[in-house]
Amino acid sequence: MRANPFTDALFQLVQSLEKSEKRHFKLYITRSSAKEDLKIIQLFDAMDKLPEYDEKVLLKKLSPITKPQLANLKTHLYKQLLAGLRLLKTAENIDLQLSEQLDYARVLYNKGLKIQALKILEKAKEFAKANHKFNYLAQVISLEKKIETLHITRSSGEKTELLAAEALEISQHIDSVVKLSNLALLMYRWFIRNGHARNEEDEKDIKTYFKQNLPPNAHSVTDWYERLYLYQSYCWYAFIRQDWLMYYRNSKKWIALFEEQPLMIGVEPGHYVKGMHNLLNAHFDLRNFDQFDRTLRKYQEYAKTDIANTHDNFRVHTFVYISAARLNQHLMQGTFKEGLKLVAEMERDLDKYSLYVDTHRILVFNYKFATLYFGAGDYSTSIDYLQKIMNVTVPDLRIDLQCYARLLHLMAHYELGNFEIMESLSKSVYRFMAKMKNLTVVEEEMFRFLRNSFDISPRKLKPEFEKFLHKIKHLEKNRFETRAFAYLDVISWVESKVYEVPMGDIIHKKYLESKRRIKERAEAAAK
Repeated sequence: MRANPFTDALFQLVQSLEKSEKRHFKLYITRSSAKEDLKIIQLFDAMDKLPEYDEKVLLKKLSPITKPQLANLKTHLYKQLLAGLRLLKTAENIDLQLSEQLDYARVLYNKGLKIQALKILEKAKEFAKANHKFNYLAQVISLEKKIETLHITRSSGEKTELLAAEALEISQHIDSVVKLSNLALLMYRWFIRNGHARNEEDEKDIKTYFKQNLPPNAHSVTDWYERLYLYQSYCWYAFIRQDWLMYYRNSKKWIALFEEQPLMIGVEPGHYVKGMHNLLNAHFDLRNFDQFDRTLRKYQEYAKTDIANTHDNFRVHTFVYISAARLNQHLMQGTFKEGLKLVAEMERDLDKYSLYVDTHRILVFNYKFATLYFGAGDYSTSIDYLQKIMNVTVPDLRIDLQCYARLLHLMAHYELGNFEIMESLSKSVYRFMAKMKNLTVVEEEMFRFLRNSFDISPRKLKPEFEKFLHKIKHLEKNRFETRAFAYLDVISWVESKVYEVPMGDIIHKKYLESKRRIKERAEAAAK
């Protein structure tokens, strides 16, 4: 039976390698030229050429190797690949460099060369401090203390007192970072599972949880990592609560940390690309059109730098976030048909990077593609993308997205005039959203309108749309209702029916009007 190509860890690793990494591995492994190593080169070459993992094909290529022998060879190859990559990537990664220095110090210490070990540790300590790597600093100081405690090193009393004080300070710092990073992680996890706060009960729960887990001294922290995790925690807290202004301010502080210390972009590229993604989202949510465009251009320039392309993981995430932003640009400008020109290219890239892109990201892209097709009037293709979301069976993954995919799916069938299935479909979607506790006032009104409009002739439908618009227009600024408008611009859809113009034209007109007002305010402020 043919296995899923992405369930075999070794196959994943081999397929992820670039040409330079493959070449380096061959040079690394052939230096020893042991008989076992020559066999793993054969295995490596065979796996490299496989389009997907198939153990039967592999055994035929490596005959007379048996299945138990293959398992041992795969384990050996996996370890050797990691060892080779570690050697190749050490210069590119500060964590690996610090680990290497610690390893050298331990080797020298075990050889009895205590003073040499201490010299290396002293250099490693300065390197760790310069890059805010306090976890490694704790390990360095721990080994220093061990040497000073067990041996006569002729160190001064002042140095040992300083070492003890440093150890205490680092311990307190790590404790603070752990608490803040835990809070950021748990806030993010809450959003991935539940999406935005749905009602006053969610709001109360998230506020209580946040306050209980926020360290008492959180707002007096000064270290780079402490501030990073503090701003991240507030970002997710604000995003969940749909407090877009707080979300924007903390996203901006997040990126300001990197602007204050540009070297940290190379140290923590993952946090930088995520921060830029959040800042773009904040501009999108607040409809800061000009700032969105400037931030996107800056992000695209960063994507061309050597730092952005050093690591596979962060290069792919940069592509994902920039692609999402480019789609958002068309969604908020109403240029749906222009946005559709990006879909085929993005799908090819997502397929190419499928090893690295998680299910959550794929769901988001499919929803954005579906929304573009809906806005462009291609409702059948929109349904195709929505079905991909609705067919995902991963539990507790973006419940909100699952709900809105079903609502948009219902609206697409409405637009296609599939009224024979509308009643049963609307009941099904309503039950799903009610079960997930995901119904807002806007959605309640949407279902009420759809149910009442099945039997109304097209000639009499316009006044019903006008009534529907009147009911939901005032909810546009309600924080618990903005979630519905963020996922789908329901108001613009209804206005397109009332004014009998394409939905894209309605949104684009609002975009131009908003740009005009911003320009007028800027000119007035300059006078």
